[in-house]
Amino acid sequence: MSQLEEAVDRIAAETGFSGVVRIDRGDRVRLAKAYGLAHRGYQIANTTDTRFAIASGGKGLTALTVVSLIEQGQLDLPRGAEPPVVPTFQVVPRRWVVERSFAWLGQSRRLARDYEFLPATSEAAVYLATRHLLVRRLAGRGPARQHRSVRRPVAGRDPPAARARSSGSRAGAAAPPVAHG
Repeated sequence: MSQLEEAVDRIAAETGFSGVVRIDRGDRVRLAKAYGLAHRGYQIANTTDTRFAIASGGKGLTALTVVSLIEQGQLDLPRGAEPPVVPTFQVVPRRWVVERSFAWLGQSRRLARDYEFLPATSEAAVYLATRHLLVRRLAGRGPARQHRSVRRPVAGRDPPAARARSSGSRAGAAAPPVAHG
């Protein structure tokens, strides 16, 4: 057992770490080891192939660590890895159409977050949301849900303000007698 593995084992034991540690140097894997449980209820141990549901939780920490190492001179960013510099801003014609369409799709609860495991499931959810928008548009109810305060009045219905002013429970009904005592 190497000193590196002993040190990582000691820290994992002291902190109760549950996860996977992998350390690479160049093309060589120096350490790849799993600790703790993947599922505590069924007592299933982590392996180096365990998939963790952390979404994008580690991206910010990784970026911060890489930038700190570059600033300290411990990590060198190769010149070919820099993003290309865009000389000027260019307006994309009719981009608002795409943005509006994404906003309409974003109103679907299923598409509000990306929880799907398979890309085909996400694609199916987009198709369903698009069909819902199409049916609403064909029915003449607009492209997407609208807040009650912005809805167009429906023929034969009193607007909310008129209902609030009516004295009975139904519009046009006589008010029940009030007992004073």
